[in-house]
Amino acid sequence: RDGCRVPLPWTVSGPSYGFGSGPAHLPQPAWFSAYSVEAEQADPDSTLHLYRNALRLRAMLSTDESLTWVAGAGPRVLHFSRPASWSSVTNLGPDPVAVTGTVVLASGPLADGMLASDTTVWLVETAN
Repeated sequence: RDGCRVPLPWTVSGPSYGFGSGPAHLPQPAWFSAYSVEAEQADPDSTLHLYRNALRLRAMLSTDESLTWVAGAGPRVLHFSRPASWSSVTNLGPDPVAVTGTVVLASGPLADGMLASDTTVWLVETAN
């Protein structure tokens, strides 16, 4: 095996990081503890919280499965809108891009309304 598929780390300590009572069948690196469920539960900016928030919002914002691609956001920006007046914008380019609307989920921080490189936001339309 290549070492990429190892048991999920649940705790910040222990021989298998909480996956079982003994050591894991594959070696787990020491840095795994920082990405355990226990560690991420304590960090409101963690990937665990991002996904939990995304699942909660998805349930609230879902209507049907249609989407509309939005043109004009930039050559390396992926932008689509969904029913219920919300959209997803991902900046795949190197430069920040402006976004409008109320951010309800973000994979990283925004600065002055600008979406950084390699960042995604979910937006709801702002009432005028």
